[in-house]
Amino acid sequence: MSEFDWASTADEVLAGIDLSGRTVFITGANSGLGQETARAMAARGGHVIMAGRDQAKLDESVAAIVAQHPKAQLDTLTVDLTSLESIRAATSRARQRFSKIDLLINNAGVMATPFLHTADGFEMQFGTNHLGHFALTGELFPLIEKGHLKRIVNLSSRGHHFAPVNFDDPHFQHRPYDPWQSYGHSKTANVLFSVGLEQRFAVLGIHAYAVHPGGIQTNLGRHMTPEMVEALMARVTSSDQGFQWKTIPQGAATSCWAATAPELDGGSGIGGGVYCEDCHVAGVDDTSATGGVRSYAVNTSYADRLWAMSEELTGVRYPG
Repeated sequence: MSEFDWASTADEVLAGIDLSGRTVFITGANSGLGQETARAMAARGGHVIMAGRDQAKLDESVAAIVAQHPKAQLDTLTVDLTSLESIRAATSRARQRFSKIDLLINNAGVMATPFLHTADGFEMQFGTNHLGHFALTGELFPLIEKGHLKRIVNLSSRGHHFAPVNFDDPHFQHRPYDPWQSYGHSKTANVLFSVGLEQRFAVLGIHAYAVHPGGIQTNLGRHMTPEMVEALMARVTSSDQGFQWKTIPQGAATSCWAATAPELDGGSGIGGGVYCEDCHVAGVDDTSATGGVRSYAVNTSYADRLWAMSEELTGVRYPG
């Protein structure tokens, strides 16, 4: 059982963890949870590769972290997860510049966007939150295999409760678009991706974890209208009377815990392919609105189906 809980911060979770000589790759590191995760891991000696779409914003994040931790070892990499071409170019640069990745934290994401499409024609939320990270992770796999810690953390959300993956119509070509259904698809896919990675690569010592960071007010909600915010909060508070917002340091804690906790070590502990919230592994629960992971999000046959579909859509093939 984890010694940490809902209120734990990234710094508290990482206290006593030495990341010297370890390389951490974080998407969406230019703000919010990604920046805080980068800061906390750099503070523990990690070499952090901060990935994001906008070099200027990445530079601002680097400056903010260095102001607090002058010895922080930071690199940046620009990548647009809405474009397979950008992902291929960025990961090619990464393979040239870096020798290994010990921890990959797929933190970037979008939420409740209008009905938009990626450069490759994928529905924006599913295309960014899942397919973009599926492609990125596959292209970075040679570096992950050379790492020592070999953990992959995929940020999901309690939003996966909204909907399972719709395999028949993932891009809303044949039904009306619903931003929350779409978000639910993508967040369920993040969990299933973790299950699929664990099934395939645990034998290599590579373990994957899905994380719900909690409710945090970040720029993730930038696409939401005031009416959408009001409706979402009514939905959340009606099902969770004790709901409270987390701070950004609290929101980054579960990602840091999943990436480093000794009790999750596949050799001696729980291993991966699990969904984590509030710095512990959540149980399967198909009824609670306040926690747990839905059974459809950890279903291994669904994970296999998603994997095959993701390979077909992205053209990315993993080893083995």
